Amino acid sequence: MDRTNHSNAISDNLPADLGFGINQVNTGLIIYGILFATFALSGSMIAKLAGSSKWISILMFAWSLATLSYALIQNRSGYWTVRAWIAITEGGAVPATLVYLSGFYKGNELASRLGWFWGVQNIASASSGLMASGLLQLRGVRGLEGWRWLFIVDGIITAVVSTLTWFYLPRNAATTKGGLRGSKPWFSEHQTRIAVTRIIRDDPAKRHYETPVSWSDVRDAVTDLALWGHLIITVVGLTPTAPLNTYLPTVIKSFNFNVFVANALTAPPFVLQCVATVLLTRNSDRTGERGFHGAFAVTWQLVGWILLRTLPSSTSRGVKYFAALLVASWPFSHPLNIAWMSENMGTIGKKTIASGAVISCSNIYAACMAVISCFIRLGLTHVILTGGSQIYQAKDAPDFRTGNTINIVFAVTALILWFVQKYSYRFVNARRERLWHSLSDSEKKQELERAGELGNKALNFRFTI
Repeated sequence: MDRTNHSNAISDNLPADLGFGINQVNTGLIIYGILFATFALSGSMIAKLAGSSKWISILMFAWSLATLSYALIQNRSGYWTVRAWIAITEGGAVPATLVYLSGFYKGNELASRLGWFWGVQNIASASSGLMASGLLQLRGVRGLEGWRWLFIVDGIITAVVSTLTWFYLPRNAATTKGGLRGSKPWFSEHQTRIAVTRIIRDDPAKRHYETPVSWSDVRDAVTDLALWGHLIITVVGLTPTAPLNTYLPTVIKSFNFNVFVANALTAPPFVLQCVATVLLTRNSDRTGERGFHGAFAVTWQLVGWILLRTLPSSTSRGVKYFAALLVASWPFSHPLNIAWMSENMGTIGKKTIASGAVISCSNIYAACMAVISCFIRLGLTHVILTGGSQIYQAKDAPDFRTGNTINIVFAVTALILWFVQKYSYRFVNARRERLWHSLSDSEKKQELERAGELGNKALNFRFTI
């Protein structure tokens, strides 16, 4: 809600109220993207040291204060400062959550749990749109703009929830007694053993789940081509979502809806995306297939972008809204990509680093896109002068045809990358299978003894495809 309400506030003329325009908002996106990505890298590693359950609560409370600070900003500098603080406090929360959840669920359960995690974020986004349609009408009450009231209410909600989370979220399956969790443990001693054993049987590396990250883990992660494949899918695949998340209420408003109706109309696509994401990830866990499921999600998004790009300006607002609904409700492939990456990393240290890296890459695209779009639009010599320009620019409004053309290119590229990743894994698996069968029994025994150390580089390790 804290992230989505930013787009709701923009539709209520936040930039104009503070004396700037869309390009300065885009500069704020760059600041946010760079800082979020930077602090996401460290979030998973700090979670290992501090305990992910407590670290998540601390970060939540910190960004509740940052959200409340929106009510105090008076100019462009204040806006950029708050965006920076939001990024710093939110950056570590998602990778810490990934570390937390992977301690409770097996590899073939994680994608659907992450689907619920991001799906509930969609419900929060839908709720914030409905909240915004009411709270933005408070403009003028006590001399405040409607968007300031929006952030005040949102910040208070987050502060309360973060406090409750501190006393509720258990560290692991064995520590469920006390606080708001109740006076009795959630599980019996026998159930607790099952909860721990099932995870270790699925992934023996999780015997060392509490082990901090070492420099050898960092080196191993940096040189892993499989990890880089998932990071590239993240950067390319999520790039089109940057303008969508920021300007969806504004785009709908351009279809001749008023600001209050436009914000309310952002709710249906978010709800549909939650349903689509959960169904996609559950089916992926059930079948054990990842690559084709990800390609299906990107294809859905691609169809929506093509419609938004090609519909004439004279098209009825109902048809235009359907196109926006289609592109915004695509099954979010990010949790599927993360689960796929996690189960193919091997060692716990590398999984921890990968969790931070993939969340970092899921936000750095905003800054990368500024440079890329400048190359496309203006050429190399103008990149420095227009660093704040991104996919959707003021001169491209209201149809954003140039921006949507760029979105189509990125969606097509992402579709190809999902297939490349799948068939790369399939090729490696087939080659390892041939090599494994060529070994003698003594050589196989030696390989098995080294498997824990080698992780996903071990000859008997098979990638999920």
